[in-house]
Amino acid sequence: MQNDQVFPELALLRESFQQGITRELTWRRLQLLALDRFLVEREKDIADAVRDDFRKSAAETFLTETGYLRDEIRFALKHLKSWTKPCRVSVPLLYQPAKGSYSLEPYGVVLIIGAWNYPLQLSLAPLVSALAAGNCAVIKPSEHAPHTSSIIAEGLGHYLDGSAVWVIEGGVEKAKALLEQQFDYIFYTGSHAIGREVMSAAARYLTPLTMELGGKCPCIVDEKTDIRVASRRIVWAKFLNAGQTCLAPDYVLVHEKREDELLRFMQEAITAFYGDDPRMSGDYPRIVNEFHLKRLETLLADSSPLSGGETEAGERYVAPTILRGVAPTSALMQSEIFGPLLPVIAYKELGEALDIIRNGKEPLAIYLFSSDREVQERVMHHSRSGGVCINDLLFQAALHTLPFGGIGSSGFGAYHGKAGFETFSFQRSVLHRALYPDPALRYPPYNSRKFGFLKQLLTLFSL
Repeated sequence: MQNDQVFPELALLRESFQQGITRELTWRRLQLLALDRFLVEREKDIADAVRDDFRKSAAETFLTETGYLRDEIRFALKHLKSWTKPCRVSVPLLYQPAKGSYSLEPYGVVLIIGAWNYPLQLSLAPLVSALAAGNCAVIKPSEHAPHTSSIIAEGLGHYLDGSAVWVIEGGVEKAKALLEQQFDYIFYTGSHAIGREVMSAAARYLTPLTMELGGKCPCIVDEKTDIRVASRRIVWAKFLNAGQTCLAPDYVLVHEKREDELLRFMQEAITAFYGDDPRMSGDYPRIVNEFHLKRLETLLADSSPLSGGETEAGERYVAPTILRGVAPTSALMQSEIFGPLLPVIAYKELGEALDIIRNGKEPLAIYLFSSDREVQERVMHHSRSGGVCINDLLFQAALHTLPFGGIGSSGFGAYHGKAGFETFSFQRSVLHRALYPDPALRYPPYNSRKFGFLKQLLTLFSL
């Protein structure tokens, strides 16, 4: 039962969708262009807000937030017309004359619950897909990034159609109240614990949903690879956003013959990127809040860093940290670290590394550095993950032509590009048949002769 008295804005969104406002291609284009204009005209305000939440540099905010979103919008605008065209299908001779097709139709009023680690991108990238698909949308940004949440609410209120898009700010209680309402689709990015609550709420109304949850993403460094390049790329991907990235390499599995070399080059890369004291670097962000700072300090207390390990509560600072000799059974390996701590584990044979991965839950991504085609194929065929990236990290999520999503404990459903458009759409089938001919053969009574003839027809002409 819908209760629009709690959130009267929902009644307006439902009315807008029922009137067909969002179905028009012109409206969809205008909203996407307006969202792009928001990202351009308010770029400095957005960068300032993200910096206030994470002390993140304007360059990193552009690369991981506004720049990515603008590319996603441009991709959607370029392909929107083709995505919305009905798809014709063949009709077997038995059912002729007839025409069959299906189209991708919007669900209606959708709920998007964003995450705090990339507070702009993880709220607005799903919105791009939802608008392109012709939906009305409610966006709930994360309260853990309050400055970014505020600019999303204020900015979208000025740029987008308020009768179809609504941003609601607030904490856990506001989110729970939202989940009491009936939506036509839910898109959630965040933790497993909250994800279970979202699924439970969706089950009440049999609401379809997408879950983007993350997980412990492993990075395998094979004996046959360029260790210097691998080291730089691993350090960049791990300590981007101070390790608060669901796709970051959560731990490294390196062939024992290359372990010392890898550790040395990674330490050199940290210094090259952030200086001798990363606290002084304008390119090294901070931990989002005190809760996560203390969580990371607890993990550090039970480990012996090879490098880094310093923390400073007043600044919510945790140094880029490399940990050697970590046991697969240690606390660091039991759940996603989600911070700038990088365990390194040496292996003798690839099967040993794959066993460690398989003994854990399905990750959002698996990374592999290897120039050996057989090793690449073996990792692909003997592991499960939402995605795979070979000889680099993170960029499998940057391509708008690749669907992005998890499997098992790392989530389900996908978005980005066409995958996002399809996620926020359902397939509506249409069969258009002629009234004539209208043979009596299809109707009862079915004597043995008629039944035998029908079986022959279905066998011969139904494909």
